[in-house]
Amino acid sequence: MRRILLLLFLTTTSALFAQLPRDLLSSSERVTTFDEYDGSMYMKSRYKESSVIDEKAGTFDAKLKYNVFTDALEYSQGSKLFEVVKSPTVHARIDGDYFYYCEFKTPRGLKRTGYYVLVELNDKYRIYKRFTLKIKEPTRNTLTQANEAGELRMITTYYLEESGLIMELPMNKKDMLATFSDKEGELKEYLKKEKIRLKKEEDLIRLVARYNALKSSDNNPSQSLLSTRRN
Repeated sequence: MRRILLLLFLTTTSALFAQLPRDLLSSSERVTTFDEYDGSMYMKSRYKESSVIDEKAGTFDAKLKYNVFTDALEYSQGSKLFEVVKSPTVHARIDGDYFYYCEFKTPRGLKRTGYYVLVELNDKYRIYKRFTLKIKEPTRNTLTQANEAGELRMITTYYLEESGLIMELPMNKKDMLATFSDKEGELKEYLKKEKIRLKKEEDLIRLVARYNALKSSDNNPSQSLLSTRRN
């Protein structure tokens, strides 16, 4: 019964969504620089059924794909290419991933603007991931004199965000323990006991939740999770 109600809700809600209005789009041009490279500059190669949420105007249906190189949510209409306007009040859901255009800062005050995908939402903090490209330029093999194609590889970086400030979450245990050095002993034991693998998203979420629980049990539970970071 619960599943039937959920399907009815999704069907009814989808019917209320309108097509993406022109004022939420800006003209764009296709990037041809990497046509001969191995790999892709897109998170996924095909356009996916998506929802664009404008906090002022509502929710709209669209088929989108995320261009990692240009950091843009692309929309195609015939032979014309567009991208969703980059605004903190306009979000998108693509294949279960929620893209937010954020204007963050590091603890040092450096601006970090762009699309972030929400991974975990907590009353005190959020975890986001951001995609970038590692670009290997074409080369010529000096032994065979053959040309070797360039290569594109998508890199995923995770961030802990609190009150508009973000810090990168390391993907190895040594750097992670150094980042959360005030609870190093407890977290080291937790990593071992729970067999935490930081490159696994679910385990990364669990570790941050554990750190938050440890901080909350202190005499000063309001202390920021980013307070031990020096950069």
